[in-house]
Amino acid sequence: MNMPDEKALRQLHEGLNLQPLWIPFTANRQFKAAPRLLVSAKDMYYQTQDGRRLLDGIAGLWAVNAGHCRPKIVEAVQRQVAAMDFAPTFQMGHPIAFEFAERLAALAPPGFKRVFFTNSGSESAGTAAKIALAYHRA
Repeated sequence: MNMPDEKALRQLHEGLNLQPLWIPFTANRQFKAAPRLLVSAKDMYYQTQDGRRLLDGIAGLWAVNAGHCRPKIVEAVQRQVAAMDFAPTFQMGHPIAFEFAERLAALAPPGFKRVFFTNSGSESAGTAAKIALAYHRA
């Protein structure tokens, strides 16, 4: 992989204030001295600001296993966002959430009949602990 020289890197992000964002699991001083910026993605590849194509070998940290900017997925997301971009699940619901929960429960092993959606691994672990405690208290 050809890396641009330091002068070219500075020109790439000229005018971009890198200071307000602290990037997790990154040596931030080194990153901000020579930032590696991604500007787009398609299928299994990222595009860097300097025009290089990089293979996304870990699917965007396991978030885009089907690839980036897949037309069917983009169209489905656009349809849903045009109808409703967010539906709270606190004392309310949306039909799609119930439909998906039913499909997911049908795939689960016998005895697993309920679904509780979360947004991350830590939220999932915390919620599972709370559900287990509530079950044993009951």
